Amino acid sequence: MQPQEKQEALIKAFKAILKEENFGSQGEIVDALKQQGFDNVSQSKVSRMLSKFGAVRTRNAKQEMVYCLPAEMSVPTAKSPLRQLVVDIMHNEMMIIIRTSPGAAQLIARLLDSLGTADGVLGTIAGDDTIFIAPAKVSEIDVTLDKVKTLFDNV
Repeated sequence: MQPQEKQEALIKAFKAILKEENFGSQGEIVDALKQQGFDNVSQSKVSRMLSKFGAVRTRNAKQEMVYCLPAEMSVPTAKSPLRQLVVDIMHNEMMIIIRTSPGAAQLIARLLDSLGTADGVLGTIAGDDTIFIAPAKVSEIDVTLDKVKTLFDNV
């Protein structure tokens, strides 16, 4: 592997580790990278990478202080392209679930509520990054799912 390829692989692994939101110290990040085969990574290198990518320490779902990338914490605005805010759309035969970027669920739920029962949406419940859609007719959930997916055509 060429030096440039190694650097790109390291950056990709580094970002993936931060997305896990499980690492509270630079030493833990170094250890995680070494477990993935990046033997020449030091604490000072990790420190520089954290600074370069604007990583911050914040509380995860377990209330532990961990490093994460700021893009994961950014609050979307009404001008944010919706297709970039929606991460996944799925259903379980009873309800449609949409996963969004953190902070985007209520913005998107408001749009979905405007569809109404004629388009198959009885109502929505939105948290921070998850939306539950109650379909107007459970027997036609696939039709409603298709209509919702067309709103976010990259998902």
